[in-house]
Amino acid sequence: MLLRRLKFLAWLAAILVIVLGGSYLFAPQLLLRANFMREAMTAHLEKHSVQAGDTRWVYYEGGDGPTIVLLHGFAANKEVWLPVAKLLTPHFHLIIPDLPGWGESSRVAGASYNVDAQAARLQAFVETLRLQRFVLVGHSLGGAIAGVYATEHPEHVTELALVDAYGLKSQENAFTREAMAGKNPFLFDDRAGFARATALAFEKPLDLPGRIVDVLVKRNQQDRAFIQSNFNELRDPSQYLALQNRLDQFAMPVLGLWCHDDKIVDLSALDSLRNGLTHASAISTSIINGCNHMPMLEKPEQTAQILTGFALSH
Repeated sequence: MLLRRLKFLAWLAAILVIVLGGSYLFAPQLLLRANFMREAMTAHLEKHSVQAGDTRWVYYEGGDGPTIVLLHGFAANKEVWLPVAKLLTPHFHLIIPDLPGWGESSRVAGASYNVDAQAARLQAFVETLRLQRFVLVGHSLGGAIAGVYATEHPEHVTELALVDAYGLKSQENAFTREAMAGKNPFLFDDRAGFARATALAFEKPLDLPGRIVDVLVKRNQQDRAFIQSNFNELRDPSQYLALQNRLDQFAMPVLGLWCHDDKIVDLSALDSLRNGLTHASAISTSIINGCNHMPMLEKPEQTAQILTGFALSH
């Protein structure tokens, strides 16, 4: 009997090796999807979809407590928040969407996806889900969208958290010089290009299996036209100063959370935020060391701790 069980376990192990090895070689996208499903389950999140305005929104939802809406940045998706989400769902009700045009949410050919258009779409999403009052958190481009939304719909936003947010005055760096010259560093065609692009956003090189990188390269190639079109829209002053021009309109508590070594949105943007918030009821700022532009992935525990403290303090 023991020998039979050992043989069965050996066969089972062999089958798993074959299936996983085959998936890695021939369908790595399935492994990537399975890993996201695992992370979402760990965070007690469920995936939903809803039609709101011109967009079929796909989003995660889960957890109990006050509602927090988390917005991702340019060329990213809702999954970037999963490491933080598992630390927040014990205390908060989370809603984490793919912004229109990105991830699994739908895209309208030829439509604008600049900061203002996305803020208007966000209101359609909020109305469709019948959300009332919530903490709004935005990272990078999502920060600009969150900020514009908060000035236009303060009745919904109890607190606003801006994480390495786009849309503020800051010292020029290599990234902004290239971007204003029209060079788009978010486009890549191979593993080397992926490494260069991610080096802009991460303090340490990403240690991903090669076939998983290939999946991300293919997605980038498929989205190339949209990435370039949106990148061009965001080079307009109305966009890269979208938050700066509205800072005196914020009345709710505002948190500015930055990585100390951000190579995309220089840390000096935090000074612009702090100095421009003349009417905010409370101002909080936090700086995380040892990360670049993606604190939710590079420093999830510290990011979750700061967001939790801010959300519960008002």
